[in-house]
Parts: sequence; structure tokens; C-alpha cells
Amino acid sequence: MSDAPERQFGTPREGLRYKPRQCAYGLVCSDGKIAVARIKKGPLGHDYDLPGGALDGDESEAEAMVREVREETGLEVRAGMKLGVAGQYWRKRSLGPTNNICHFYRAEWTGEAGRPEEPDHELVWMTPGEAEKKMRHGAHVWAIHNWAMARKDV
Repeated sequence: MSDAPERQFGTPREGLRYKPRQCAYGLVCSDGKIAVARIKKGPLGHDYDLPGGALDGDESEAEAMVREVREETGLEVRAGMKLGVAGQYWRKRSLGPTNNICHFYRAEWTGEAGRPEEPDHELVWMTPGEAEKKMRHGAHVWAIHNWAMARKDV
């Protein structure tokens, strides 16, 4: 968890103190598409994120990513290669000003899928280009772009 962010996204509001929050996200690929968590925002529509979230207790980044992907999409995955680390300034009512330190991993789908445990989350599959346009956080766009570019070298 000591990795420093390679990039920082978002604009901090002057006068606010942003608390660092360690998070882990997975990029799951199947048939050229990636798994995205669509989060219902009531009548205002949806947000789109890579599946993932904050580390709980003594969890490792990889353990948190596996748990969060299962909770948000219903997919069972294994942690693959770490893709990078980026910071994302944002404000959420329940957390206050936060700088999510986002650890991005390739997530290898085992082929098993259940239902998301979080009732406001839904699994959707998108091409990398579609996902880049819909992500609400710049750090997630950065991770998708870097992942897609790295795949071209393989």
C-alpha cells in the first residue's frame, strides 16, 4: 500500500482537507469488453465506475479488489498484474473530502457469475472506448486507457 500515485485527478476545493483512502479496482475483460459497475442514482440516472472500492481492515489491495468486484458485479475473479496507481480527489457526503488512492489490477474472471450484493449496482459490459466516455472519475479513464494501450503491445 505504499505505492505513490503515478497521476492525480480531480481538482481539490480550496480550504478543504482531503483524507487519503486506499482503494482497489479491477479491470475484467471478456470478448473485448470490460466489466463496469452501473450505480443507480435515483431519478438522476446512473454513475459508471470500474468495480472496486476501499480496503477493509487488514485486507491487501488484491483481496479488496476481489471482494469489491464480487460485491458490485457478482463476478468471481482472481487478482492479476497490478496496472498502476492514481489519486482521485472527490467529495462524498458520507465520507467528506477524500483522495482515493486507486490501485488498479487486471482481474481474471473465473467464469462464475452471481448477482451483485449491492442493490444499487448492476454489471454492464462495455468496450474500452465506451467505458472511457462514461466513467465518472478521471483516474478510472486513465486506468482503462493504459490497460487498453498495454494490450496492443501483447
